[in-house]
Parts: sequence; C-alpha cells; structure tokens
Amino acid sequence: MKSRILTGAVSILLFLCLSVPVVAQEGEVFIHDPSTITLCDGKYYTFGTGGGGLISNDGWIWRRGAERPGGGVAPDVIHIGDRYYVTYAKGGGGLGGGHASNVYVMWTKTLDPESPDFGFKDEIIVASSDGEEDCDAIDSAFLLDPTDGRLWLTYGTYFGFIRIVELDPKTGKRIPGNQAVNIAIDCEATAMMYRDGWYYLLGTHGTCCDGPNSTYNIRVGRSKKVTGPYVDNMGIPMLKGGGKLVAAANGPLIGAGHFGLLDLGDGVQKFSCHYEADLRKSGLSVLSIQPLLWKDGWPVGGENFREGTYQILSERSGYVLELVVDFVRMPRTTRWFRRQNDEPVKPVPPQTLDDVVNEWPAGKIDVRMGDFMVRPHQKWTITPVDSVGGYPGSPFFKITISGTDRALAATADLEVVTVPAFTGDPEQLWRIDQLIDGTYRIMPKVVPNTKEAYALMAVGARTPTLAKFDPESDNSRWNFKMQ
Repeated sequence: MKSRILTGAVSILLFLCLSVPVVAQEGEVFIHDPSTITLCDGKYYTFGTGGGGLISNDGWIWRRGAERPGGGVAPDVIHIGDRYYVTYAKGGGGLGGGHASNVYVMWTKTLDPESPDFGFKDEIIVASSDGEEDCDAIDSAFLLDPTDGRLWLTYGTYFGFIRIVELDPKTGKRIPGNQAVNIAIDCEATAMMYRDGWYYLLGTHGTCCDGPNSTYNIRVGRSKKVTGPYVDNMGIPMLKGGGKLVAAANGPLIGAGHFGLLDLGDGVQKFSCHYEADLRKSGLSVLSIQPLLWKDGWPVGGENFREGTYQILSERSGYVLELVVDFVRMPRTTRWFRRQNDEPVKPVPPQTLDDVVNEWPAGKIDVRMGDFMVRPHQKWTITPVDSVGGYPGSPFFKITISGTDRALAATADLEVVTVPAFTGDPEQLWRIDQLIDGTYRIMPKVVPNTKEAYALMAVGARTPTLAKFDPESDNSRWNFKMQ
C-alpha cells in the first residue's frame, strides 16, 4: 500500500494490449495487496487491504469469503505448526493519517470461517512508527527461515526505510530486546524467501493506487545474511535503491505488486501478486498467479501457458510428440541438392492437413516421438477449457492435433493415445506447469482407475508414457515451439 501517487494520463496505446491473451485468475479476483496464498484444509486463501479476502478450491477460480478481523492494510499469512499467523497494519500510508502506524500479528487454527476451530486470538503490536521517524510501519510480511526455524517480519514503505524484526514462531510476539534493522529504501510491500544459501528480499518499486496509471513493479536483491546487506545483480545495495526486475506490467495487466511465494514442490514454484489495473476488467486491481523461474541464481517472473499451436519437444532427446501414422512424403525434384544455372527458384508449399488426413485411421491413434519435421501429425493446438476448474495460475487445457478435434488422452494402462474427438472427459484435460528452469511438466487431470498423479514422460528417446514426475530427470521435461 503506497502513500505516493503519480498522476498523469494513461496512453491510449495501453488499450491495444487488450488483444494480448494474458492469462489471469477467474471468478471474484478483485483484491489489493494480497497476502501470500496459503493452503488450508484443501483450499487456497488470500487476504487483502480493507479486511476479508478470497477462497479457491483449485487455485484458479476464486470467490469471496475469507475472513479476518481488524481491517487495515496489506496483510500476510504464514502457517507454523497448528497456527496460521496473520499480520496487517493500521494507520500510516499517508492516507489521511500521516505515517504513524502499528503492525499487528494474530493467529487462528484454521482459515476456514465455517470451521468450529476458526477464530483469531492474541492480537498484538509487533512494530510501530510514530509519524516522525524515517519509517512507515505498514506492508508487513513473514519469513520462516528454513535453516534454523527463526521467524522474521519485514515492513515499511517508500516513506523511509524497510525494516526487519525477529518474532517468536511459537507466539508471534516480537523477541524481547530485538532491534529493527534497516535493509532497503525506495520500495514497499516487501517479501522474503530463501534459496541455495541466499536470502532474497523482494520489494515493490514505482507508484500505486492510480489504476492504469500506476507504475508498480517487483524487484529483488539478495544477501547471505537474513539481516542484509541486500544487493542486486549489478552490485547496488537495496539501501541505496537497488533491485533487479522480477515482474512488471504485462499486456492489459498494469502495475505488479505484493509478491508472495507459492511453492508447489517438484521444481514448480509460482508467485502471487496483484496488478493495479486489469484493462479487461474495468481497470480494477486483480489477483494474479504466475510461474517463478530461476536464472543464474536470481528469480525471474515467468508467464502462464498461453493457447496456441505448438510442437511438443522432449527435453531429453529433442524429438517431438507425433501421431503413429504412415509418413506421407512431400514431392521433390531429382536434383534436390543442386540447381541448374537457368532453373527458377520458387517456394515449395508446406505439407497441410488435407494432404495427409485421409491416410489416418478413424479410431484411436497412438503417439510416439519422432524427428522434428513440422508436419501436420506433429502439430498440436492447445486450448483452455471453460467450466472444468483449474490449478494454481491456470485452467486445464485440451491438446488436439491442429485442424482437428482429435485429442490427447491418458489411459488406464499409463499410456497416451489420441481419441477421434474431444469429449471433455477428465483424462483428456491437461495441466501444464512451467518449471523453475523454464521447461514444462505436462500432467493429465485424471488417469483412469487411479487417484495417483502421473506426468508425461519420455522412455528412452522415442517412447512417451505416463509415470511419476521426476524433477531431477530430463525425461520429465518438455518444451513448446510455437507454430
């Protein structure tokens, strides 16, 4: 939540982005300053400024209904043991009350307001600002250090320093005698995470609270110590305004802010944020979930998978997924490797579906992996499917041979085939997650006759199958080449 607002007219060029197919969440997605998305009893929760929040059964379709007392701004949530701690702030932000503010922590045993165990307890103040010092105590966020179990809280805005304090993970209270440490300036809505010996401080730069005119963007620095100093990729300290870009405006989505890590395991990480304005949805602030990638030790905001026509390539071999059909040859001249001096050069039309489809069987057709030749039996159109739910950040997709309704499907024998027509059965719905290295995991929503989760795998160089996902193996990784 920001005290500064940069005024000015939004360029009409922004509206040209409305045709860009950027994936956003579905349902009641309107929220500002969302807390880190938290899983509780099989449902996803996030809270926002002003009280209340959103609930989702699958991480894709959201509805109102999350509850928290206290109102205030920019909450965050963390699950430790049998408690869900919630932090938020009252006052500050320059919203008529200057920069005097308090940061609160409270806890509940569940986030489900329908549960008999629901109810927030022990609300306490863990940080304050008096309106005169170089800090505004709002925008608080948790980090539970995986190396030693210590609990930390960052807070602050553009008005002065970002600070970090230590809390007791058993009570949520501030450790007695613990002094706040200044760790950054020129940002707000901070969050922290740990990876491979580094602590990462993510802060929101730019201006907020001005709809499509907002310039919010998420930046990061890192440190070997939780209390800093945090430095960006160019060696600029965050105490001097540094920060490497992680996420910014994307097509019709303007002003990315309030990073929250959503680690789904097996090499799949995503992050939540809000966009200050979705130009497709009245310019309102909306929730977004996107892939989080890692490059050279730095987090990078990825993009949710977009519909289109692709070749599906195995990371292991580079061969592409294709129908098991007879190869239809393209015509060629007898002198294909050289040209007579007076022979004209002219385009050769690519092979089309009409050239080959009558040679294909009418029933189910198996799939394999073959040499990459950009032929019709190697082109797959991937399209989101409405009204079947989804998973964090994305809907389910159907995968069909381009120009046909022939659909990829999982079988009870842990194989993959194509069926003559897409029917919407769950074994024909596919989840596509980008992994932290930029490759993809492809999973059917359901494998018939089992509740186990399986992923598309390469057996050797040329045989696709379904098996348990192995995040350490290239057999489990796929790439998409758009046509």
